[in-house]
Amino acid sequence: MDPKISIWIIKSLLMLALIYLAYIDWRTLRLPNAITFPLIILGIAFNWISDLRLADPSSALLGALLGYASLWALNASYRLLHNRNGIGMGDAKLLAALGAWLGWSSLPSILLIASATGIAGGIIWLKWRGHQLQQAFPFGPFLVIAGIIELLWPQLIPTLILPKLI
Repeated sequence: MDPKISIWIIKSLLMLALIYLAYIDWRTLRLPNAITFPLIILGIAFNWISDLRLADPSSALLGALLGYASLWALNASYRLLHNRNGIGMGDAKLLAALGAWLGWSSLPSILLIASATGIAGGIIWLKWRGHQLQQAFPFGPFLVIAGIIELLWPQLIPTLILPKLI
């Protein structure tokens, strides 16, 4: 099979899994381990074994570790200040999966895009829910949007957007 077709099949399957996770998180405020853990393992394995890899094997492993650790540390800091969780660990596992598939260098762009779209989504969510600030908000769909953007247009932020801002 043509490698270009094969990589599009892999990317399409990954996007379907991500969209499914976004749907689950939007409806239930949960990202199930039954999907996030296999995505992490498959991302590392795919980049380690396949010639069609999306990232270097070491970048995939580091991406998974840094993806999880960054949101874990953010949540731990929030918990120290407010005595409750500020972000779900399902989001950390989802970011770890994105890091495993796309490599550690994609994480800053993913977090920037997810945060920007999450702010816009959060404002809409607050208006829709009547400004209930203490209510949980699903961040996973915005990580998915950012992950898909990074999957389809790698390094969009550093190569296209940042040079125009500087």
